[in-house]
Amino acid sequence: MISNFVEELKWRGMIHDVMPGTEEHLMEQMRSAYVGIDPTADSLHIGHLVGVMMLKHFQASGHRPIALVGGATGMIGDPSGKSDERNLLDEETLRHNQEAIKEQLSRFLDFDSDEENAAVLVNNYDWMKDFSFLEFIRDVGKHITVNYMMAKDSVKKRLSAESAEGMSFTEFTYQLVQGYDFLHLYREKDLTLQMGGSDQWGNITTGTELVRRIGGGKAYAMTCPLITKADGTKFGKTAGGNIWLDAERTSPYKFYQYWLNTSDEDAAKYIKIFTFLGKEEIESLIAEHQEAAHQRGLQKRLAEEVTISTHGLENYENAVKASEILFGKSTAANLKALNEKTFLDVFEGVPQAEVSRGEIEAGLDIVVALAEKTGFLSSNGEARRAIKQNSISVNQEKVVDGHTITTDDLINKRFVLLQRGKKNYFVIRILD
Repeated sequence: MISNFVEELKWRGMIHDVMPGTEEHLMEQMRSAYVGIDPTADSLHIGHLVGVMMLKHFQASGHRPIALVGGATGMIGDPSGKSDERNLLDEETLRHNQEAIKEQLSRFLDFDSDEENAAVLVNNYDWMKDFSFLEFIRDVGKHITVNYMMAKDSVKKRLSAESAEGMSFTEFTYQLVQGYDFLHLYREKDLTLQMGGSDQWGNITTGTELVRRIGGGKAYAMTCPLITKADGTKFGKTAGGNIWLDAERTSPYKFYQYWLNTSDEDAAKYIKIFTFLGKEEIESLIAEHQEAAHQRGLQKRLAEEVTISTHGLENYENAVKASEILFGKSTAANLKALNEKTFLDVFEGVPQAEVSRGEIEAGLDIVVALAEKTGFLSSNGEARRAIKQNSISVNQEKVVDGHTITTDDLINKRFVLLQRGKKNYFVIRILD
């Protein structure tokens, strides 16, 4: 059963350019479309998610999504939107990255379905690696003029006076290599549509030209807007770098926090793009949010949907528990359940001091811990007064004078969390 893919993406704000006739072409029967993915890392980041969501909606509309890992193009470097060349990767690294990326894509796309529209993963290195330079310039290069290639915005920018580096011949040929991918998939997979970010329009339309000039067929192009943030800062990046889909690179807690901390304006836009919620539900959520924006209901639902899609329900629930720790809504048991990475993410920037494991095993008096060992409080006297005022907690549980910190208090076998009042934290790190 085919549903209207273009109409679905339109109301979600996910179409920037679309070639005339694409909607009608897709409504005729099941079609195949691809999105290219850069394999220069062994993880996708959230900048890739728009393309992944396009493929997910494409599959849900009854069509066949193809994810193309750019093993060959990853060895060249795409000039689109870039100011300099990429590092070139060896084949072993590319293969490793491809497998890691497929595992992440499988959370969104169904590769194992028995249906005709099961998702497919391909790597352009597989058909480009044996293509000689002479064959390529004879069979592909002669069909596209230099004038045509020079007219592309991605090329113009790199050749402009603003670009000190200029552009290598390797990068100049990128659009031909990507265009050939489209032609190859048109021939081998009966594929007629390529999708990507709006900065890819020039490369994609070179592909449609090759399909027309060499393949004698008709192909289509569609792009989505490049995602921006209302405040002008770059989407998908923090001070610490990219927000990755790999839990080792970006913990589910930090991933969840990124979406939770979006502005009202961005949340209303992102919930359409990055979730699979329907139009009526999204409109209802936005209306409810406008009535009580302080409750951040829209951000909470956005963060919930995207975190569950990417990391699963259990990791989402753990991220919520971790988020509540700073608001004092957790127990020592919740704290002790955190893995080391999440614990350090939650308490990033909190002052720390080191204490030997032997001192903890012998039992560390709370007053000594607060003052002499950590400097969290300035003196033993201040520590005793704070304890008397019932404002000192160990692992978020109030303690009294005479309390001893032992190995039973250790979080992940190596941390103890001290707290004065609601917002002043200090981490003791245990040294072996």
